[in-house]
Amino acid sequence: MDLKEVRNISLVGATKNKEKYGYRILKNLENKGYNLYPVNPNYDEIEGIKTYPSIKELPKEEIDLIVFVVPPKVGIKVLKEAYQEGYKKFWFQPGAESDEIEQYLKSLNDVDYSFIDCIMVETSNL
Repeated sequence: MDLKEVRNISLVGATKNKEKYGYRILKNLENKGYNLYPVNPNYDEIEGIKTYPSIKELPKEEIDLIVFVVPPKVGIKVLKEAYQEGYKKFWFQPGAESDEIEQYLKSLNDVDYSFIDCIMVETSNL
């Protein structure tokens, strides 16, 4: 997946817990200048960044990529909802992917997605 054109990222599983990757990724991408749209129904904001309760609440026209940092059981539900909402670019952090998610994505012919690679590493040289 080419990340050079990506500026607006939704992070499913963003959190205020500084020990979790949902926080570390959020801060890493923020420090790199990305516009972030965290998704977590438990927060209204994370360190001043407006947080959305669900994919359906996102400003759809602004999102270039959805990054998942949630367990696969949650991820498959959110992925299906995101695809139904018209999103086409997905990134699954290590541990967020599953065979079920991969099979679902392969059944769609109009999506771009990444497994295995870490978004923090892949954006480090952009």
